[in-house]
Amino acid sequence: MNKKLKLSIITVTLNSEKHLEETIKSVLAQNYKHFEYIIIDGGSTDGTLDIIKKYEKNLEYWISEPDKGMYDAMNKGIARASGDIVGIINSDDYYFPGAFSKVTEAFVDESLDQYIFWGDIMHGEELVLGWRPWNLRRGAFAPHLSMFCPKKIYDRIGTYSLDYKVLGDYDFMYRAIHKYGIRPLYLHEPIAFFRLGGLASQNILRSLKDELRVKLKYGQSFSVAYSMFLLKIIKNLPQIMCNFKKDKNA
Repeated sequence: MNKKLKLSIITVTLNSEKHLEETIKSVLAQNYKHFEYIIIDGGSTDGTLDIIKKYEKNLEYWISEPDKGMYDAMNKGIARASGDIVGIINSDDYYFPGAFSKVTEAFVDESLDQYIFWGDIMHGEELVLGWRPWNLRRGAFAPHLSMFCPKKIYDRIGTYSLDYKVLGDYDFMYRAIHKYGIRPLYLHEPIAFFRLGGLASQNILRSLKDELRVKLKYGQSFSVAYSMFLLKIIKNLPQIMCNFKKDKNA
């Protein structure tokens, strides 16, 4: 049986005063207390830093400085992490009670260099399954929010590529599963809440382009990957046009 596992929880923020405190409270309220909490802020200019300082005594580490985007901030947090397993939650989202206990229980007797944990999430009022093997080649197959990855795996296969502004997490998960053969440790229970209107949904076209790049990078055939890309463009065309109009009028 594994020793008592230490979790490293990372939150990346930028001008996140609206929901950050809810995120922090969901971490600190967990019944599993063997964890450290790290916050990486990208140089917020609103009230975000006041919220972080309010909870400073509960944090292992925090910093506020300009970065190269969300995935750069995540990488900074991972570099600071000293836990056995790393969970990353953005400042718009929150964990459900008991999430940390469920994660550590799932890893009992399992190797920390063979598995990545995923649970289900709530996306608004919709339950999103945490592991969708039928979608491994077609598109998104696991929600990053519910992912808890052993530090040993980050050390072995690398962290988040800065080549992707929207889907660096997808690149990491695709790489872990398809290139390195990491196996899923899946719990069919909601672990976290993902707020509507995330970065990918606001940048659907760019997200689909990044998804195509990732698939081709790791060896999927061009015809299969590009066909799925076109089908998703057609499916999401109304939202793509809506986002385009918003950008044009901004």
